[in-house]
Amino acid sequence: MPNGPDHSPLHISFNTSGTERADAARNRRLLLAAAKNLIDHHGAAAVTMEAVAREAGVGKGTVFRRFGNRTGLMLALLDHSESEMQQAYLSGPEPLGPGAPPLDRLLAYGRARLKLTCDHLDILLEAGAAGDDFMTHPVGRASTQHVQILLRQLGFADELDFMSLAVQAPLAAGSVRFLMVEVGLDLETITTQWQEMVTALVTSRGPH
Repeated sequence: MPNGPDHSPLHISFNTSGTERADAARNRRLLLAAAKNLIDHHGAAAVTMEAVAREAGVGKGTVFRRFGNRTGLMLALLDHSESEMQQAYLSGPEPLGPGAPPLDRLLAYGRARLKLTCDHLDILLEAGAAGDDFMTHPVGRASTQHVQILLRQLGFADELDFMSLAVQAPLAAGSVRFLMVEVGLDLETITTQWQEMVTALVTSRGPH
């Protein structure tokens, strides 16, 4: 595993659709931006086909023609969010992107991953991204490679596979659902406890 810049693929998608015409791609970006704005300000439950149409300033039929139904819309939004996150940790600003110390980058990655998981929790669970299905998916493999690069820089070597799994397990959709629904934790608490766990793991290694 390299210690220099990340070598993860630039974009690994949940979406398997082909290329789009330029006008269709513009409409898709407009609608996804509207859906993301709704999530950021009102939560995922606010994302309906009608609400996205209003937010984007288009007719409801445009949203249905583009995505088919709410599940199609949410899967496309998940794909878009995952692509943005990959770009952010590969080449975006610090601390998520290159240049920050590896622990800062790892903590920033966890915060971003937990928010993405929380924003798309229902669709991730429906898509089978709750555990090992995600880890073996190309998106999960790219994320694992990124985490392993940072762990190697933090002094972990022989334990990379185990440690990357330990670090990522609480970030998975199934774990987040359990912690929120069964345990009653909110996203802020989950994020704080995850950061404390990772910091303790790294600190326990001592100087190398």
